[in-house]
Amino acid sequence: MLLATSTLFEARNFELELGGALAQLNLAYETYGTLNAAADNAILLCHGYTSSPHAAGDSAGWWHNLIGPGRAIDTGRYYVICSNMIGSAFGSTGPGSTNPATGKPYGPGFPDITTSDMVAAQAMLLDYLGVGELAAVVGFSYGGYLTFQWGVGHPDRMRALVPVATWNKSRGGPETITAIEDRFAQCPGWQGGDYYGREQDSGVFDMLVNLRIETLRGYGLGQALTDRLGSAAAADQELQKRGHDWAGQFDANALIALRKAAVRFNAWDNAANIKAPLLYVLCNTDSRFPASELAAPTMAHLLASGVDAAYVEIDSPYGHLAPTEAWQDWAGDLEAFLDQHAATS
Repeated sequence: MLLATSTLFEARNFELELGGALAQLNLAYETYGTLNAAADNAILLCHGYTSSPHAAGDSAGWWHNLIGPGRAIDTGRYYVICSNMIGSAFGSTGPGSTNPATGKPYGPGFPDITTSDMVAAQAMLLDYLGVGELAAVVGFSYGGYLTFQWGVGHPDRMRALVPVATWNKSRGGPETITAIEDRFAQCPGWQGGDYYGREQDSGVFDMLVNLRIETLRGYGLGQALTDRLGSAAAADQELQKRGHDWAGQFDANALIALRKAAVRFNAWDNAANIKAPLLYVLCNTDSRFPASELAAPTMAHLLASGVDAAYVEIDSPYGHLAPTEAWQDWAGDLEAFLDQHAATS
C-alpha cells in the first residue's frame, strides 16, 4: 500500500543476488530537507521490519521527534531519505505486488531477496536523486541490518553509520521463518499464502491484527502508551487501533519474505570493511536485541576489526521501542555524533 506521503521510484530488470530478477522494481520513499549543491548532506534512514518510509513530517512519522528543523537529525542541515525496503508492503515491490508475468500478486512465489538486494535498490534510488557521498546511514531494528550492510558493502559511500536497536548478524535462524508460516497456516483461507482478495474471510487479517498487537507489546509499547495515556485501558484501546490500521496495510507474505532475508544477514564476518565512524545504540531493557548480551562482544569485535566505533546505551523501560519512545534520552548523543562525523562545513 503506497502511503499518500510517499513517492515511487521505478526501474526495470532488477537483478537479485540469489538469482533471477524483478522485471519491475518499485521503491517507495520520502524525503525531508533539501539536498545541497555539493550533494553531500544526505542521510539515508532505514526503517524497521514492519514499518514504513513515513518517518517524519508530521506526528505520524515513526521518528518525527528526532527528525526536523533543529532536531537531532536537523532537516535544516541534512537531506533525509527514507525508503521502503523491497519485499515490504508500503509501496515497494514485494509479495503483494503484481507479478508482470501473471497479472496476479506474487504471493508465496515472490523470489528470495537479501539485505544486499535491499541496499542495491536504495543505491539506485540515491543515484536517481543525485546524492553523492552520504552524510550518514542511520537504521532502526531491521533497518540497522541495512545500516551494517551499507557499511560492509559500500564502505566509501558514507561518512558515518548509526545502527540502532539491532545487531550485525541475524537474530534467529530458519525456525523463525517456520514460526511465521505455521502461525498463518492456522487461518482457514491461507492456502499456502494465496489469500489475496479474501483478507477478511481467510482469517489472515485477524491474524495480522493479533500478531501486530502481540509484537508491539513485546517491543515495550504497551508500557509506553500506559505512561503516556494514563491507564492500561487507554493503552489497550490504542494498541487495538494500531493493530487494525497496520493489518489493513501490510501483507503476511511480506513478513515471511523479509524474515527469510534477515536469516541470511551477516555483516559480522566483514566488519573490517567498515571505514566510517559508527555509533552503536542499544536499550538496557530491549529483549529483541539485549544490551546485556550484545553490547560488549559486538563493540569488542568492531574495535578489533579496526572500526572507529562508539556505544550509547539508553536507560529506559520501553524496550525495543525506547529509541522512539524515549527519544530525548539519546537525541543529544545522536546529534553530537552527526556533528562530529557527518556534518558538512
